[in-house]
Order: sequence, then C-alpha cells, then structure tokens
Amino acid sequence: MRVLHTSDWHLGRSFHRESLLGAQAAFVEHLVETVRAERVDVVVVSGDVYDRALPPVDAVALCDEALGRLKAEGVHTVLISGNHDSSVRLGFGAGLMERVHLRTDPARAWEPVVIGDVAFYGIPYLEPELVRGPWELAERSHTAAITHAMERIRADRPGRRKVVLAHAFVTGGQASDSERDISVGGVSHVPLAAFAGADYVALGHLHGRQVMSETVRYSGSPIAYSFSEAGQRKGSWLVDLDAARADFVLAPVPRPVGTLTGRLDDLLTDPRHADREGHWLQVTLTDPVRPREAMDRLRRRFPHTLALAFRPDGPAAAAARPLAAAGRAEIDVAADFVREVRGEPADDEEIRLLGEAVEASRIKESL
Repeated sequence: MRVLHTSDWHLGRSFHRESLLGAQAAFVEHLVETVRAERVDVVVVSGDVYDRALPPVDAVALCDEALGRLKAEGVHTVLISGNHDSSVRLGFGAGLMERVHLRTDPARAWEPVVIGDVAFYGIPYLEPELVRGPWELAERSHTAAITHAMERIRADRPGRRKVVLAHAFVTGGQASDSERDISVGGVSHVPLAAFAGADYVALGHLHGRQVMSETVRYSGSPIAYSFSEAGQRKGSWLVDLDAARADFVLAPVPRPVGTLTGRLDDLLTDPRHADREGHWLQVTLTDPVRPREAMDRLRRRFPHTLALAFRPDGPAAAAARPLAAAGRAEIDVAADFVREVRGEPADDEEIRLLGEAVEASRIKESL
C-alpha cells in the first residue's frame, strides 16, 4: 500500500495580493504525475483544502479538477476539513462521490474508509467548544478532543492496519507566520502520545514539513504562504506502509520566496543578490534616512518585491518623538510627521502635495 500524504493546499489564497492560482495548479499537475509515476494507491489531504470557508469559484474549479484527475488515475482520495475550511460546504455530496472520501463531520472520525487491508480514519479539525458537549469531554481543549477521537479509533477493530488523518498542532511542531491561531485558553498543542496506535498519522495545519516521529509527520503546505517559509522544501510524503518507509517528494517551485536586509544602494549594486532577482521578496532597509521612492527603485532590480520595511541602523533608529498637534496648523503637523518618519524634512514639492491633501480634507468635511 503506497500512500501520498499532502495537506494545506489553501486553494484561493493570495500572497501579498499576488494570485497563487497558477502555482497551485502547477502543484496539482505535479501531484497527478507523482501518483502515476510512483504507483500510488491512496492520496490523503489533511485539511485546509481551501483558504477560507467560502472559497472563490476558481479555487473550487481547481479542487474539482484535482479530484477528478485523481479519480481518473484510479486512486482513492481521502480528505478532511481543516480550520480554514467550512466543514459543511467541503463535505457536501460526500456520500455521492466515488473514490473520493470526505471526512468533515467529527461524529464520523472513527468510521473508517477501508481500502484493501488498511483503514483510513479522518479526524477533521475539531473545535473543542463544539465537541465538548456531544462527546462529554472533561475539559474544553484540543488535547481532550483528539484523545477522545483516537480512543475510539484504537478501539475499532484492533489489529487492523490504520492510517489517521488529523488537522492539529502537535507539541514540538514549528509554526510559521501563515497559520491561523487555533489556541483555546492560550493552549493549542496536542501531545504526540495522543496518536499512539496508528501505523501512520498524516498531519495537517503546520506549513513546514516535519517528522514528529517515524509514524507521525506533517507534509506542510505545497507552496510557501509567508516569508517565514523561505528556505523550506515543499512537497508530499510518499509512504510505503508495507516497507514502513516514507520518502519526501519535492514539489515544483514556480517562484521562490526570500528576504533581503541592507542599505538600498548596496542591495541595488551588490552582485551577490543576483540570485534573488526572480524571487518574491520581503526587503528590510537599514539606511539611516528613509530613501525616497524605495519600492520603485527596488523593483527595477527585484521586480517581484512585495513587502518593504524600514529599520534604520543610524541616528534615525532612535524612538520617534511624540508630535504635538494641538493649536498647530495641519500642514505643519503633516510636515513634522514626514521629517520624523524619513529622518529629513519634506521638500517644496512634497509640502505642496501635503497642502493640497489638507485642503481637500477640509472641503470634504465641510460638505
């Protein structure tokens, strides 16, 4: 039995207003090619299929294409809902699909999808408040919810080979900036021991691939969704249950993400940064005085710069003084703001533009 473990597709997500649909479509193409080349029997998707509860139509169309192509390859696909998904919307038509098995209802978490001699159990994202009452849990926590589901799974047909899909934050996992907080009372973690008894646990939620144990792993997201994921290697786990082995299959990288820090002139001229010219970039400028037209100048060399921050390494790094506004003309307050932020005063043309903006706001308020 060969299982391809993937998760956190987040179809419909953008990256600093840049569409990722093309990159996500490239991953779907890679996924289908991997299924074919590696003779995969089952694909598991461990939650966050979509980026939001009401996904855009092009994201739904891409998901439909992906599932249709996987079905055409003759494989089974098991999916669970994540904390970004609407369990009701994602689960619509679950009983009508052939070779596509959706598990979005917590009450069905211990009802297996049996494929060959392996039982696949899908634990969708469990909101502790929603399952505490029906499951008579002693406390409102992710640990209590996952523990209850796993106890029911372990009790089902002991001795049968079991693969569990779950969308959770396991203690010891490394988060990135692109995951939504799922903490309850300040606690979001589930102990690794809660998943004991499964032959393999396919985790979703954290966006970097991680090996929590030989049988408990995160596949991570197929593409980067934040600059904190720069340098991560994206892909899926190819799990051979018979050989008790898992190999990571790298996904294509349509455009890598990266970060740069330094003074503007150095970044624009240093040949060492040539390899970043095709990256989506987050740039932090350290010039003592904020450079003018910094983004436009950066994009002449690095056309895919998406985020710009300013962290001066000179005298301007000192904390800005509070600006006194009471009793002063608006144009003077605005000019002081420019001086404090940039480290040098506005020029005549900028003063003229500020004056026009102040006058326009007065006219709007008087209407």
